[in-house]
Amino acid sequence: MVRNRTKLTSAAIGLAGIAFLATACSSGSPEPESPTATAAATEAVPPANAVPATLVGMHIEGAEAGAWASAPFGALRLWDNGTAWSQIELEPGVYKWDNLEGILENAESKGMTDILMVLGTTPEWNAKVVNPDDYPQPGAASAPKDLDAWDSWVTEVATRYKGRITSYQIWNEANLKNFWGGTPEEMAELTKRAYDIIKAIDPAALVVSASPSTRLTASFDRFFPAYLKALADKGWPIDVVGFHTYPGADGDPVARGALIEATKTALTAAGAPELPLWDTELNYGLAGPGPDLAKQDITGVDAAGWIVRTYIDDLRYGVARSYWYIWTQKPYALLGIQAYPGSDGEQGFFALDTWVVGAGFDGCTEAEGVVECTFTRDATPSVIVWAESGSATYTAPDNAALACDPLANCQRVEPGSQIALTDVPVRIFAQA
Repeated sequence: MVRNRTKLTSAAIGLAGIAFLATACSSGSPEPESPTATAAATEAVPPANAVPATLVGMHIEGAEAGAWASAPFGALRLWDNGTAWSQIELEPGVYKWDNLEGILENAESKGMTDILMVLGTTPEWNAKVVNPDDYPQPGAASAPKDLDAWDSWVTEVATRYKGRITSYQIWNEANLKNFWGGTPEEMAELTKRAYDIIKAIDPAALVVSASPSTRLTASFDRFFPAYLKALADKGWPIDVVGFHTYPGADGDPVARGALIEATKTALTAAGAPELPLWDTELNYGLAGPGPDLAKQDITGVDAAGWIVRTYIDDLRYGVARSYWYIWTQKPYALLGIQAYPGSDGEQGFFALDTWVVGAGFDGCTEAEGVVECTFTRDATPSVIVWAESGSATYTAPDNAALACDPLANCQRVEPGSQIALTDVPVRIFAQA
């Protein structure tokens, strides 16, 4: 995603009404414990089907200077932190490592061990074409004119940061002209070269494909199938398939699901091997595509709820992880859902940590417009339910005791009672 080149500006964020329950026992505070257990938040021995913390990835504005998210997450992607090729190798063989060193030291001091670095973009001195609209600077979207320089760059990074950077993504949103002006075949060549170099130096590191933006379907269709074909011709030199699912400004988690399915369809058509899927950048409500779709502000319980749905949907659709864009210190006008200290989005990540991460995932079902997903923590089951779109009615299970939304608004429920659902997930605790 292209960031505004101007400073982030503050915006007033109001709380939306709570659609799920008429009365609530708390708001914005930690949710009550399950009435059937006082176990620790994590089990001593996680179940085999435990949801890993790496499901929840994050970008962090200013992490290179010491900033860090106040909400929990399990994987970090380096983008918009001044750590791209064009921002480090300022002239051939001369490297400015300050930002990359700063972000790694910061992450390691916080115990973060899963770090994804984006290798592109092209330095101006190695650009075939210098376009002033390239991001993050002129020439950055060009195919390299000297591939040996790409090889040297990848070698330098993989050698210097062996064991510290755990995965490398080849390029960001390579179907968009301001990120990549070369061909899909040229991108596949960069991918193959990087894969061979990284695996020779750091075999444990993962190589992630260049990520297409899925919201612009015409550019996705022009780039992604051709890129996959070129990768196939080179023997699939990737460990992970990366992609981005920003729905249109009027899109919701259902629209995001359609983008995931479109990506999977393209992979099937290309005969791709079974590889992990990583959504390496997403948010909701961004303006476009086109001039007629204005940016949407998604606030209150909707913001928290859509974040929770995003990551549970990953479990439903077979996406191994997603990296939220972006944690900031104050509101960022580009984004539909804000994630900053005290925001509604922040509460969504805390809910995920309580509801999902570390719990055993027992699967989801969908019937009559209701999605029901079951999790188990410390031998205590709970269900998370929502209306896939619009509204629906759900019959509380026989052992239901308490229902909470992602902002920790909770209410006692009777077994067999009817619960009016919206598209915001509700967690239902069981009683003994």
